[in-house]
Amino acid sequence: MEEPWGFEFLSRVFDNLVSFLAEFVDDWLANDMRVAVFKILFSWLILSLIAIHFAWKVYGNTVNDMYYRQGTGGQNGGTPDTAPHLSGWENAAREILKSHHE
Repeated sequence: MEEPWGFEFLSRVFDNLVSFLAEFVDDWLANDMRVAVFKILFSWLILSLIAIHFAWKVYGNTVNDMYYRQGTGGQNGGTPDTAPHLSGWENAAREILKSHHE
């Protein structure tokens, strides 16, 4: 008994989507000031997203390297008393084993 309700719901959603798209296309083709403003803003958004994408492809590795510094010491690269290639858990486990064997 649940299938007719599900089909009816999907049918209504699809009809609403089609009517919205038809109205959107009618507005898009109209020579109205608000449509012109929308087209300008939408174009600016798309252009900005494309520019961000290409900038990230070019400078992304540099930004990541600046954020995650390599080596000992430093803000994000580890402290001088820990090895930079070990995570905090591995280093803590090694310290426990070292003190346990001594």
